[in-house]
Amino acid sequence: MKFYIGTDHAGIELKDWTVELLRSKGYEVEDFGPYTKDRVDYPDYAHKVATAVLEDKESQGILICGSGIGMSMAANRHAGIRAALCHDAYTAMVAREHNDANILCFGERIVGKGVAESIIDAWLANGFEGGRHIQRVEKIEAV
Repeated sequence: MKFYIGTDHAGIELKDWTVELLRSKGYEVEDFGPYTKDRVDYPDYAHKVATAVLEDKESQGILICGSGIGMSMAANRHAGIRAALCHDAYTAMVAREHNDANILCFGERIVGKGVAESIIDAWLANGFEGGRHIQRVEKIEAV
């Protein structure tokens, strides 16, 4: 699986750590930046990652900012993107199993590396359950 990842200036350190974590687990990662702490606008990176995930249907995305809220809001403006703001392993598991989420969002000011790793591990360990959830995801996509 390939991951596309982006952040804003408030998530640089956790983004760089996440890139290395995913690579150490054997995943391919394309880092859309930014690469410095100079102020940037999070929607620019959310749109880059969302577009890449839509073009590469087998991929997943990760977006990080200070809180994760702005990134999830911006990414979810794209039809076909189901970006989930997760603060713990349980929300990451449910986002994958019930909502077929394709972009994981979290905030560097909210979660530390240990929690981020547990979120990522839960995301990676779970897939879409289908079944009763298919109709619900279809309703999301129909809007």
